[in-house]
Amino acid sequence: MNEPVAVTGLGLVTPAGEGTDATWDAVCRGAGTATHDPALAGLPVDFSCRVPLSPEDLDRRVGRTAWRMSRNASLAVLAARQAVRDAGFDPGTWNGDRVAVVIGCGLGADAVREEQAGRLAELGADMVSALTIPQIIPNMAAGEVSIALGARGPGLAPATACASGATAVAVARDLLATGQCDVAVAGATEAAVTPLTSVGFWRMGALSRRADAPAGASRPFAADRDGFVLAEGAGVLVLERTEDATARGARPRALLAGCGSTSDAHHPTAPAPDAGGAEAALRTALADAGLAPRDVDHVNAHGTSTPLGDAGEAALIARVLPHRPSVTAPKGVLGHGLGAAGAIEAALTVLTLQHRTVPPIANLGAPASEFDIDCVTGEPRRQEVRTAVSHSFGFGGHNVVLALTRAP
Repeated sequence: MNEPVAVTGLGLVTPAGEGTDATWDAVCRGAGTATHDPALAGLPVDFSCRVPLSPEDLDRRVGRTAWRMSRNASLAVLAARQAVRDAGFDPGTWNGDRVAVVIGCGLGADAVREEQAGRLAELGADMVSALTIPQIIPNMAAGEVSIALGARGPGLAPATACASGATAVAVARDLLATGQCDVAVAGATEAAVTPLTSVGFWRMGALSRRADAPAGASRPFAADRDGFVLAEGAGVLVLERTEDATARGARPRALLAGCGSTSDAHHPTAPAPDAGGAEAALRTALADAGLAPRDVDHVNAHGTSTPLGDAGEAALIARVLPHRPSVTAPKGVLGHGLGAAGAIEAALTVLTLQHRTVPPIANLGAPASEFDIDCVTGEPRRQEVRTAVSHSFGFGGHNVVLALTRAP
């Protein structure tokens, strides 16, 4: 069992807007953000959840180095700066040698890859950007965050598909526990709303096809769910050892008490039918935190709105947590941010603990009749949440669960 670490800062850039307040307000309203997307016009699925920042807006926010960054990296830098500021740090004065950066992603800068491949095919080699490789390699968001913050400690870029953000947070906790850093800037980013990505997921049957009402398309745990909505965004948390946070007078937003990671070893894309690997991740996170299943007050579910995924997760929750803790699923509002989702949802779980409020699941009147779980619907629920778990599951059979507790 590891000592809990303090979450002292949060940064979010999501389809609900820039900053934690914008995203928290949106998930509490419970209204979906999906809209028709001009970049996807004419494709089988032509809607998505995009961050409401144009390339020009994002460049202005990021500043003088934005010219060399992909959207993927820019979103990460923006969220990381928010989180560090929220934690009360000044990167100009901290000891950067003791600051780690762990920023995961699932697909990375797919838009750059598609654009430059098109230029090569249509215009020739001389018209391909010299920035192509620095922009598309999956570690570059972590690299740009390190550069922006002057963070010279360990720099890592986990890629565990849709569990990447949660993996990054778990890895950062381990870096703190083993003394490899004193501050960890951890999270994930994704900006892969592109024609090829959309069509690829559509061919798999993973996307909702509710083009007549995009805002209502993502409906986790509903009987008539038919797939997820492609989204982008970034989420970053600042983690410190609790004694270090106390020593500098910082008040933790919450505590990261335990982490569990497992693999299904079952199938490239389908979850294990019995959700055995996900269950093992949940039980490992709770054991790591010194908690029993009955201690869990709330579940921030992976809740993708896919038929197989939601069924397995609902069965898992009912089996391991039969006392029926409250359940929410932010993807109903924000869509599926792929590699960024786990970090965004970990941040929202921290806010649930802080605000003693559980946001509702968008587009859900009641869970499917076969699901014996307590989904929060309609309005936010006031609740004394002391312990919560955040689930993240990814293609390849990656399962990551984070256990968080309210700060004293």
